[in-house]
Amino acid sequence: MRVLVTGGAGFIGSHVAEALLAAGHEVYVIDNLAGGSTANLPPGVTFCRQDITDPAVVGLVGEIKPRVIMHQAAQVAVPVSLRDPVFDAGVNIIGTLHLLEACRQHGVAKIVFASSAAVYGTPRCLPLDESHPAAPLSGYGVAKYAVEKYLAAYGELYGLRWTALRYANVYGPRQDAQGEGGVVAIFIDRLLRRQPAVIFGDGQQTRDFVYVKDVAAANLLAMERGDGRILNISTGRAVTVQQLYQLIRQQTASHLEPVYRPPRPGDIVHSYLDNRAAVACLGWQPRYDLADGLRETVAYYLNKKN
Repeated sequence: MRVLVTGGAGFIGSHVAEALLAAGHEVYVIDNLAGGSTANLPPGVTFCRQDITDPAVVGLVGEIKPRVIMHQAAQVAVPVSLRDPVFDAGVNIIGTLHLLEACRQHGVAKIVFASSAAVYGTPRCLPLDESHPAAPLSGYGVAKYAVEKYLAAYGELYGLRWTALRYANVYGPRQDAQGEGGVVAIFIDRLLRRQPAVIFGDGQQTRDFVYVKDVAAANLLAMERGDGRILNISTGRAVTVQQLYQLIRQQTASHLEPVYRPPRPGDIVHSYLDNRAAVACLGWQPRYDLADGLRETVAYYLNKKN
């Protein structure tokens, strides 16, 4: 099957592209390389440098003629969406609308969308399931929720098949450890540089950390399953930031203690997602526990450092 991965040179997108190739699909990648790198692209993909905010992407999709679009391209940093919500909406809403119009105009059968737990906002109960009210606290979360509504509209109006996957905290090889990257990559990077990592708050806040290869597997299953569904992609387990730090410290053989700083305004204290709908609907299970996923991730950054 011919599949187009947007953002396929980025962290999650490159793993999706890799899994698609391993499954025997013909893979095209669109990426503007603002946050990705051609070094992340697996051999065998056809790469097109293109920004999804450019209306020309509609014609490019028509030339590629994919059966399925795996839409991973995004502005992914919550702080950026707070500083520049117009830019965030331009990428995450307008860019996605270009792709939806491409699907409508060029007969794409299905789009699988990378949504986020950010749509939930402050949890009213835990674990968060898909029926929890959406109350996003950032432009990023608002944009992801808006796209979910556009997907439903395009499904009703034009018969476009779609599935939205609400990711928990994704980690793994190729995640950006600079700037506003994920906490796992930042902790590993700091400790391998023999520098203390910073924990905002007391470290008892909880998150749901899901390994990127498990996320890629869910995307592949969603190509043929889960039509019209919004599904949490998570481990269903809460891990404190302090526990995460200690695991990474063990695996990097570091003796450095973290530096504690005051909590950041707007940070949610506790969050983990109920994944039972994805398990039932997609036939998916996360295969990696946190220790195994961290072991592969640390090995990647050690190899990169050497």
